[in-house]
Amino acid sequence: MSIGYKIKRFFNNHSETSDSHIDESLKTRYYKASKNTVIQAVEDYFNSSTDFSIHARSDQHGEIGATSKRGKKVLIIATVVMVRPYHTALDFSVTTETPVHIDFGHSNKIIKRIYQHVNEQLPEIR
Repeated sequence: MSIGYKIKRFFNNHSETSDSHIDESLKTRYYKASKNTVIQAVEDYFNSSTDFSIHARSDQHGEIGATSKRGKKVLIIATVVMVRPYHTALDFSVTTETPVHIDFGHSNKIIKRIYQHVNEQLPEIR
């Protein structure tokens, strides 16, 4: 990971995961589970969290939208796609609303926390 990326990561208010992300911790995760099981694991995280609440859920599109209840205003979109039977991808898009568009890595930390929770619930495919 380059120094330029590390600096950019802290001076940005948006983070996304992808298959080809430069940061290993922000790469798309794949789970040996059905689409509904992964959606339920993400929903369980938001329901058990005191920091976030679900504002939208679409099983048809495989998306869950959540917002923060307190602290910094955060919008989280979780996208779940079944690649093939029992091979499901989980991606996130997190935006922190700040006056100067800098969140000092807060969006990255949220993604890592949610991935950690889902990893405890479901078997990850590496």
